[in-house]
This record gives sequence, C-alpha cells and structure tokens, in this order.
Amino acid sequence: MRNDKLGDFMLAYPSFRLLKERLPGAHVTALVREYTREAALMCPWIDEVLIVPDASSGTRPLIDALRAGRYDAVVTLFSTTRVGYACWRAGIPYRLAPASKLAQVFYNRRCVQRRSRSEKPEWAYNLDLAAELLRDHGLPAGTTPSGPYLSFPRAELAALDERFRAAHGVAAGARIVMVHPGSGGSAVNLSLEQYARLLRALSATSPLAFVISAGPGEGARAEELARLLIGMHAVVHASEGSLTDFARHIAVADLFISGSTGPLHIAGALDVHTAAFYPRRRSATALRWQTLNSPERRLAFSPPESAEEHDMGAIDIAAAAAEISRRFLR
Repeated sequence: MRNDKLGDFMLAYPSFRLLKERLPGAHVTALVREYTREAALMCPWIDEVLIVPDASSGTRPLIDALRAGRYDAVVTLFSTTRVGYACWRAGIPYRLAPASKLAQVFYNRRCVQRRSRSEKPEWAYNLDLAAELLRDHGLPAGTTPSGPYLSFPRAELAALDERFRAAHGVAAGARIVMVHPGSGGSAVNLSLEQYARLLRALSATSPLAFVISAGPGEGARAEELARLLIGMHAVVHASEGSLTDFARHIAVADLFISGSTGPLHIAGALDVHTAAFYPRRRSATALRWQTLNSPERRLAFSPPESAEEHDMGAIDIAAAAAEISRRFLR
C-alpha cells in the first residue's frame, strides 16, 4: 500500500521489484489512490491494482475489497488510520507498517523508521519494509534491486523521438531538455525567472531544445516560462493524455529539470539524467527525496546553510548551470 502522491508512489517501485523477485509465485496487489492508478499499472512487478475508495464512502467498501482479496500479508508503506483499521477489520493475517502515528495499533508487525529525520532516501525506507516482510518469512532480502525501474521498447521511443522532433522543428543534433516548472502543490520550486536564467545559461553551452512540460492545471505557468525564453527553442508539452504517454516523452529527453515533484521521480525511474532543486527543510531534503536513477545521472541543488529552508532564491543559478553543463551537456 502506498496511497499518497505520484512521486511517493514512484519511490515504491524498488519495493515491488524486491518482493516480486524474491517471491516470484506471489500475487502482488498495489493499493493506491485513483490519482496514481496509472503509475501502478506501468509497474512490471504489480499483478493487480486496487483503488482506495473515496473517504466519503467510509471504511466499509475498503474492508470489503480487502476481504475479497483474501490477502495473506499487507505491507503499508504510507500508513493512515483509515487504511490500518480496514486491514485489521479485513482479517489479513500479517500486517506490517512503520511504527508511527496512531495507525500502528492496527498492525501486528511494526518497523521503527523515524522518516522525519530524513537520514536516508524515501525509496530506502520503503525497501526496509519489504525486506522486513521477507525476513519475517524466513527469506533473505538479498541485494538492493538496480534500475532502471521503468522502461519502454527502444523502437517505440525512437519513433516517438523522430515524431516529436519533426513536429517541433528540433534539429537531429540538438539535445532535448525537459523542464517541469510546476510542483503539483507538493514542494516549493524555483521561480520562473530562475528557470529562465538557468535555461539561458545552459543554451550557451550546446545546441538544446527545451520542452516545458505541464501537468493538469499547470499550463499557464508553462506558457509563461516559454514567453521568458524569447529567441530560444522552447515548446510547451501539456500532459493531456495518459500518464504512460507523458512518461514516454520524459524517456526521450536527454535531461529532465524540475523541483521535487512526481514527474521528476518518473524520470528517475526511467534512469534519465536529472537536475533537481530542493528546499533545505529536513522532511524535504535532496537525500530524503532522492531520485531512482544511477548516482552519475542525478544532480541536486538546495539553498546554502546560511539561507532559510524554503529560500529557493538563495540557490546559485549560475553555479548550478555550470555544473549541469559540465556533467550532462558536454
């Protein structure tokens, strides 16, 4: 179970992979919100997707759905009282969750994590719970699964890349840099002026085509950023289709730039190069919300220690552009 936001769910992919690889005969169901249903459907280690009924319907529909599934075990990566109560009432024999919040009283196995200290990545906290289930059943957790955690056929991506370049006049030699200036309300982000300064600096180093992506309700912000990039090759890509289609477009990018938001974690799962901007707040640090791509494919920037935790304006954009260019665009 990981019934919160898109980025949170993407960081659960390694846990699903670990469980499916160690328990190849198991039937793995993901309990998610409708908002993240498609992200669960994209995951190759999930056999079935179950949607959390709307809270207005009470707990009975969720209890009935869990009973109907006749589950042997549940691992709750993000615990709420409603979900914990439903697992208990459904009579699931093995119930594991973090030892935090009131919800822990409904579980018969608990794992002390103290995630608020942000001492390791969220995906690692999730993996710890999956490994605990394996150990409790006499199975070694083994080594941490490696990425990429999400992929599409090469021929499919090559055809999409060709179509996209033709539709937007992107030269064959230009690198595609996707920029997502929205945040979905989950994290603070750079200002549009900061993004514009960053992209101008990057464009001075190599031929680039900027794709400004926008999720639901973020179109106006993306269009405004495009207007700030006068004289540069910049197009807006509004995600009006499926999440899977949006993920395919991210997969053809040479670099993905954003704040700590759901699309960033899709890019990480795809092992696309990422440059991410995080606040310094302990529960939202670059370490806690680290992406899933290989270490050499990710960069993270935050305000200096002397700045306020949420003062994204204190980030040195010129230095960030120089580092991104040196690592990814030469």
